[in-house]
Amino acid sequence: MNNIATSEKSSSLQILVELSANDSLTQRDLSNSLGIALGLVNSYVRNLMTKGFITVKAIPRRRYAYYLTPKGFAEKTRLVYDLLQDYTRIYQEARSNLKGLFAELSSDGIKRVIFAGADEVAEIAYLTLLETDIELSGVIDEEMAGNKFFGKEINSSAAIGNMAYDCIVVTSYLKREKIYKKLISSKVRKEDIKVIFPV
Repeated sequence: MNNIATSEKSSSLQILVELSANDSLTQRDLSNSLGIALGLVNSYVRNLMTKGFITVKAIPRRRYAYYLTPKGFAEKTRLVYDLLQDYTRIYQEARSNLKGLFAELSSDGIKRVIFAGADEVAEIAYLTLLETDIELSGVIDEEMAGNKFFGKEINSSAAIGNMAYDCIVVTSYLKREKIYKKLISSKVRKEDIKVIFPV
């Protein structure tokens, strides 16, 4: 499963869910609600219309509203099922990879790690880390900076220089490539960055 396919599947599902809950949304409404650029929403909507999952109706002031078709409701159910299978596979792969990585780090004498990424994979990493003698010394995530992760403040990558660590573990699936590049551009040595999914 690649990032683009997952993102498209997830965005299509979000649009179908929104339309099933409210039968008179415009593309601008969807863009605001989902936090997706209007042009991207337009692309997803056209694709869903071409496949017969949604239909359009003109409303006053030269605007359009979008509605799910019966075929669209069936597609929404299928996408939920597919995404649950994808997430189950990602969870199993992440858990297995993390157990192996943390065992290796522990045997190499690593005592402190930073998590780079604070999404669902980071939560799996944290629970797996609790089974070791390694300490989580910090969490960085550009988009989540200022929030908390299991009681630890999430920082931006600019804070790395002030943090004590032996290595940094990329703990995101969807943002792993972006995070890895950000760490390299922040002058973190490649050998200090550990990944559990290929980048």
